[in-house]
Amino acid sequence: MKKYQLLLLALGLLTLKANAQLGKAKALFTRADTLRGDLSTPLRTCYDIGYYHLDVKFDIEHKFISGSTLFKFTAMQDFTKLQFDLFANLKVEKVVYKGQELPYTREYNAVFVTFPVTIAKGSKDEFTVYYSGNPTIAKNAPWDGGIVFKKDSAGNPWVATACQGVGASIWWPNKDQQADEVDSALISISVPEGLQDASNGRLRKVTDLKNGYTRFDWFVSNPINNYDIEANIGKYTHFSDTYNGEKGKLTLDYWVLTYNLEKAKKQFGENVKDMISAFEHWFGPYPFYEDGYKLIEAPHLGMEHQSGTAYGNHYINGYLGRDLSGTGWGLKWDFIIVHESGHEWFGNNITSKDLADMWIHESFTNYSESLFVEQRYGKLAGQEYVHGTRISIENDRPIVGIYGVNKEGSEDMYYKGGNLLNMIRTIINDDEKWRNILRGLNKTFYHQTVTYDDVVDYISNQSGKNLKPVFDQYLHYKNIPILEFMVINGKLHCRWQADTKDFNMPVQVKIKGGEYQFIQPTTRFKPVSITGATKDNIEVDTFNYYIGVLVD
Repeated sequence: MKKYQLLLLALGLLTLKANAQLGKAKALFTRADTLRGDLSTPLRTCYDIGYYHLDVKFDIEHKFISGSTLFKFTAMQDFTKLQFDLFANLKVEKVVYKGQELPYTREYNAVFVTFPVTIAKGSKDEFTVYYSGNPTIAKNAPWDGGIVFKKDSAGNPWVATACQGVGASIWWPNKDQQADEVDSALISISVPEGLQDASNGRLRKVTDLKNGYTRFDWFVSNPINNYDIEANIGKYTHFSDTYNGEKGKLTLDYWVLTYNLEKAKKQFGENVKDMISAFEHWFGPYPFYEDGYKLIEAPHLGMEHQSGTAYGNHYINGYLGRDLSGTGWGLKWDFIIVHESGHEWFGNNITSKDLADMWIHESFTNYSESLFVEQRYGKLAGQEYVHGTRISIENDRPIVGIYGVNKEGSEDMYYKGGNLLNMIRTIINDDEKWRNILRGLNKTFYHQTVTYDDVVDYISNQSGKNLKPVFDQYLHYKNIPILEFMVINGKLHCRWQADTKDFNMPVQVKIKGGEYQFIQPTTRFKPVSITGATKDNIEVDTFNYYIGVLVD
């Protein structure tokens, strides 16, 4: 008769879809998916984007936008044709190169431009796309993205962009892939008189256009991915503070609805500096000192817009007042401030090249919540928090998505990914080394785009342990491994049941009443190397390990 310890923690029960900001699984892929998701086509690899100037006017009354994007690039090879991206419901008015309109064709959301001469490899050049139209209105931002058109409680217009996953080309022309980030960008947003815009980076200039509109020019001096570029339009007021961090004085700027000023001062004052202190400790300096740190009140829950985090948690602790871990720890701090700001390190500083590897953004940022709790309340509290989030794991499909079609994997990249990283820390069994690995990731891949192998190889190399089979099992397969115990010839043996070939994750076990010891089972039965271990007294560290246990 078999005895099971089911460690899925209410798998199949109601789960909390808390911070999953990406779309649902997609069974079939189309030509449009490949046009957007393929990172290797010559029409996209032929040019490296260095700078955007996005200049767009919001006609809020008619939910209409119009403007232009200046593309400055370096030619990576000789070419006469390239691809940029803009959703088909938005009209390309013209594409201008050296004062000349260029011919172009459209296929789904891709635009193909032909130049009159060969653009030589190594040359620096530019072109401008003019466009207009009624953009996609977000059905349920930030999960189902686009542009949000709402009104605040005082009846003032309140508009925001949120486009992670669906892509920035849903509202402006760009080379819409994560693998190519611009080095800097100027964001010019024109809004009806009496409203303000808050975008990424630093406010350079405010101009009265004398036509009923005001233009706000924001400059981003650090590399930025397309989906992070934002517009937030409303009846805002601004206040500021500073934080003395690892790289000196960091400016803290807050743009909130005028009637929420006092709430914001209290909530942000109680959370922001503690968050930055914790994350600088674990991950290294805030990655965008030059552009500052900013929170902007938004008409949706929140989004990790670089140097301008969108905030919509209503100035309460938890996730809209809920504790996603069920432990009580999640009600002691503002979830959106902590989680979305954690993306400044994982997502904005380190960005996955392909959407299939969005676990690099979400698993580490989910885990950052646990580290924040630990920094405030101790290691055990942080472990309890991450353990508690298992209730939301579904084990429905692999966490790594399908490459080349702009599709992420399972939403388990959040909670299962966070538990995976807590296991990796447990396996390494050296907290200072683990901290140095997290800081080292942010230093080694500072302002870079990365692949699955970049991250997994780095952690394995720096830890001195081959952790690739562990990452493989948890990220490429939906099942969790099962540690099976069996008595063979009177002695307790164990093995791993896993999808990954030669899976051999070290795990902590103990005899009841004893201390945990590491053993390293393989996929073949081998004796348990603990004197006196029996099937009745063996205990496995299922608090830190998200595994199944089977005792025959």
